[in-house]
Amino acid sequence: MAKSNNLIGFLNFLSFLLSLPIIGGGIWLSSRASSTDCMKFLQWPLILIGIAVMVVSLAGIAGACYRNTFLMYVYLWAMFFVIAALVFFVIFAYSATERGAGRPVMNRVYLDYSLQDYSGWLADRVSSPIYWAKISDCIRASHVCRKLHRYVGGFPESPELFYLRKLTPIESGCCKPPTSCGYTYMNETFWISGGGLTGTDPDCAQWSNEQHQLCYSCGSCKAGVLASLKTSWRRVSVINVIILIILVLVYVVALAAVRHNKQLDDPHGETRMQKARPSRLF
Repeated sequence: MAKSNNLIGFLNFLSFLLSLPIIGGGIWLSSRASSTDCMKFLQWPLILIGIAVMVVSLAGIAGACYRNTFLMYVYLWAMFFVIAALVFFVIFAYSATERGAGRPVMNRVYLDYSLQDYSGWLADRVSSPIYWAKISDCIRASHVCRKLHRYVGGFPESPELFYLRKLTPIESGCCKPPTSCGYTYMNETFWISGGGLTGTDPDCAQWSNEQHQLCYSCGSCKAGVLASLKTSWRRVSVINVIILIILVLVYVVALAAVRHNKQLDDPHGETRMQKARPSRLF
């Protein structure tokens, strides 16, 4: 029984350590939401799941050290619900970011983004006027477009150099007009129509050279946010899938250990063991 308790204690210590990257992933999403994604949604549920894993693991360690059967059963049930919550989080993160990707542009390294390529609950939430007002204000406050400016010899870099840049989804979607609109590059955030637009994209009429406006009202900007969210959530989900597999293995082994302890504590089991011992002596 002592070996089983030691095993349970070790497994709970392992799950306690696994809670740290879960919380770290939530904190990373929170920092992304504050600086780039500007969409505060999934980081707090993820942080709460990590804290729950940590607390449940501590309860499991205490139950194993003090051989408290009640605590061990509480631990098993709590860990079951924590694993279920993590499964739901992973499935939701993948399903919410399943559709949509950047569009390659001829003679450009960066991609263009269109809101038409995205659909579902997350796209509707980002596009809603209430949420988009907050998100666009966050993007303005981050000065992401201002940081695009580069100078060569005191002058803005040439169009050829700009076209070779690998822009982030938000930089491409919010800081410049869509390539199909036919605007002429002057600098990173200043483009002129050159006598008329050639594109039929509704975003062509939304573009403004006013630095507080730019393409913040464009569908391409919303698509850029969705693409950025997709990248962030997918990265965290990959880590969570690995942690989830380990937690399930820890849970299964802990469940088997608890059942083993229960059999050893069973009076009838003890009687059978006592009867079996003399037979092995002869």
